Amino acid sequence: MDFSLNENQHMIADMIKKFGDEHIRPKMMEWDEAQTFPVEVFKKLGDLGLMGVLVPTEYGGSGFGYAEYVTAITELGKICGSIALSMAAHNSLCTGHIMAFGNEEQKKKYLPKLASAEFIGAWGLTEPNTGSDAMRMKCVAKEDGDYWVLNGTKCWITHGITGDVAVVIARTGELLDSHGMTAFIVERGTPGFNAGKKENKLGMRASETAEMIFDNCRVPKSQVLGNVGDGFIQAMKILDGGRISIAALSLGIAKGAYDASIKYAKEREQFGQPIGNFQAIGFKLADMATEIEAAELLTFQAAYLKTNHKKVTKESAFAKYYASEVAVRCSVEAVQIFGGYGYTKDFPVEKFYRDSKLCTIGEGTSEIQKLVIAREILK
Repeated sequence: MDFSLNENQHMIADMIKKFGDEHIRPKMMEWDEAQTFPVEVFKKLGDLGLMGVLVPTEYGGSGFGYAEYVTAITELGKICGSIALSMAAHNSLCTGHIMAFGNEEQKKKYLPKLASAEFIGAWGLTEPNTGSDAMRMKCVAKEDGDYWVLNGTKCWITHGITGDVAVVIARTGELLDSHGMTAFIVERGTPGFNAGKKENKLGMRASETAEMIFDNCRVPKSQVLGNVGDGFIQAMKILDGGRISIAALSLGIAKGAYDASIKYAKEREQFGQPIGNFQAIGFKLADMATEIEAAELLTFQAAYLKTNHKKVTKESAFAKYYASEVAVRCSVEAVQIFGGYGYTKDFPVEKFYRDSKLCTIGEGTSEIQKLVIAREILK
């Protein structure tokens, strides 16, 4: 078993480090404070091929596998969780859904624009009263001639305001019927498709989160993804990949907090020596290093299975659950290691601390991951 990075992963890591130093670090706290979604950064990431990491080259993408994708998100997460989160949502959810279930005409129309970041993508599953309980969704689509008419609200949507195109899952059948939902591609500017409330968040503040509202929104039947009634089944498969994205994001945040802590533990002196010499600090760093290593192995195991088109439901839940909890623990310990300085915005760990918590919630809470794991191991 070879755990070393391949040539493409090394190239991506070096490219993102340089890009981050030039285009992200100088302004990321400004974006965080103002909750600014820096669209121009994502256009630049598109130029680098990072907005279509998994998209085949024939559709204008980079044509990489999940190992390279995990590396890209992790490296961005070490710099800024918000940028990594938006990049991940664009790639694995909206773009990934069209890539997996779109017909050839839909792929040719949307994938090149998404891969280049000419279009920013959004993905709409969650609703105000149906977070983990997606089969009770109230956003409905009614057939009307050559159109489907959508009515309802989606919430907690990454790029709900800025997204140029959204994949939206709406109910087309009976309540609680897993085959009663359908996925649609809806372009911004379609009459009846509007942005709603933008959320004021604890962390990930430069990644836009908002409502999408559908009011008699007429969507041509040509915009249906796959078969009518398959939307929920499709969404569950997309979330298998999405969990790998959040595991990679969590890994990046944990590594960022750990790297900052190592640097600080070597530089900060108390009682005449670096604080890293004290067992209390050394043990914290040892725990962080061990848990990060384990999270990384789980994440790349899931990435390997996904790249090779193998079933990944259990393994992606393993990775997402463990890595997200590690991100929180590492960021908490990082703030503790920094002491009073860790509680200020002059140092990076307070942002890792705020950003990390979303990883245990988004794309399935830790509790939902446990349910998925339990169901899989008891089969």
